[in-house]
Amino acid sequence: MIEFLNTYKFDIIFGVIVIAIIITLRFLTNKLHRWLKKEQQERFPGERSKPLSLLKRILNTLWLVLGLIALTYLVVDESKQTVLVDNFKLALYLGVVLSLTIIAATTTNMWFQNDIKKRIATQQDPTSFKFLRYLALVGIYFIGIMMCLLAFPSLKGVAQTALGGAGVAALVVGLASQEALSNVIGGLFIIAFKPFKVGDIVAIGDSVTGSVTDITLRHTVIRTWKNRRIIIPNAVINKANIENFDLDEQKCCEYIVIGISYDSDVDLAKQILREECEKHPFILDNRTEEQKQEGEPMIRTALIEFGDSAVVLRAWAWAENYSKSIAIKRDVFETVKKRFHNEGIEIPFPHRTVVVKQ
Repeated sequence: MIEFLNTYKFDIIFGVIVIAIIITLRFLTNKLHRWLKKEQQERFPGERSKPLSLLKRILNTLWLVLGLIALTYLVVDESKQTVLVDNFKLALYLGVVLSLTIIAATTTNMWFQNDIKKRIATQQDPTSFKFLRYLALVGIYFIGIMMCLLAFPSLKGVAQTALGGAGVAALVVGLASQEALSNVIGGLFIIAFKPFKVGDIVAIGDSVTGSVTDITLRHTVIRTWKNRRIIIPNAVINKANIENFDLDEQKCCEYIVIGISYDSDVDLAKQILREECEKHPFILDNRTEEQKQEGEPMIRTALIEFGDSAVVLRAWAWAENYSKSIAIKRDVFETVKKRFHNEGIEIPFPHRTVVVKQ
């Protein structure tokens, strides 16, 4: 036994030191994780700690792998020890790069999130920061992946090309035939020219109307009045007609159109329509001072069409914003229907005369 210990004294000491170092590093990693998690909650309350947990797992796995390689060094032939040293360096390099990438991405993400919350609290536009957040995170992860590829001789050329100017050009050409690039460029156009921002109420084409909740590198998210999320690619939005109800001046005019029968009293119907609009709490007096002095009514009404079975009336109802204008239209339809019923004004429905020949 003493002879065995004397023979392998150096190897035993080396193994004990390696195991002690692994245990110490794992202990320090867990302690560091708890400290970082505590600091994160103090500086950025409510933020998720998943990246920190991932960093903890990567570091603990790295210490185990390095320890196993170091212990394997004792039992392999001298001809293979050089390979083990190279593998040790490779694992250490990959672990450090992945850890730095996660730290950089997490820090950047939390910084952007905190600044976005501050801008929302102070009623500033956070749209540009939300978009730049996605752009920064994609850039950090891209560089991290390329740095990892540099460690492999067979992939080193690919990484160098991707990180160089030729790689950027090749990447652009490769994506040009796909929707991905057009969506990214579309997102950049939205941020640069600002046809809308996060929080605006917009209508995209004739099918989607709602509030903008997010603008990413690929798509824009619209929350509809049914509280559903519609995800529209940025390339599609840049080709569509956009109606922004919150751009510059928010007040808007709502057409309240209703038809009455040809036998009904047009003047009485216009008066009822005007009165029901004027007494609505959301109505906005859009008259000029000159129009007020001349005694023009707050709500303009007119006969606009002779339909197949109805005389069509319209009221021009102004409101402070789009949401209130919709509420005016909805409420006035209901009150006008009741007033018309009480006053004997008929709201007709289409009639069709069928002639049957013998």
